[in-house]
Amino acid sequence: MAPDTTIEAIDALVGPATPHFAMQLRARVEELIADLPEDDPVRNYGEGKIDLLERLAFASSKAEDSPKESRSRIGWDELPSASPAYEPQFPPDFE
Repeated sequence: MAPDTTIEAIDALVGPATPHFAMQLRARVEELIADLPEDDPVRNYGEGKIDLLERLAFASSKAEDSPKESRSRIGWDELPSASPAYEPQFPPDFE
């Protein structure tokens, strides 16, 4: 295990993630945990963060601590933004 392969190192990468950079960060986390054994808790934690980053790539924000925006909000019709990482909007042909 590399000395920087820790939960804290993974959190440092994923914490400030935005949809624009989610897949780049996913690749970095994947590389960071690649040499860890399958049952390593840091690897399992990293795999969970990889899942979050994959969802974030199709979202408008992580919105971990915020409720979903109301569709009745003024301006919703002009600029909808209700795609948090916990409920991403995948393209129709995404598998």
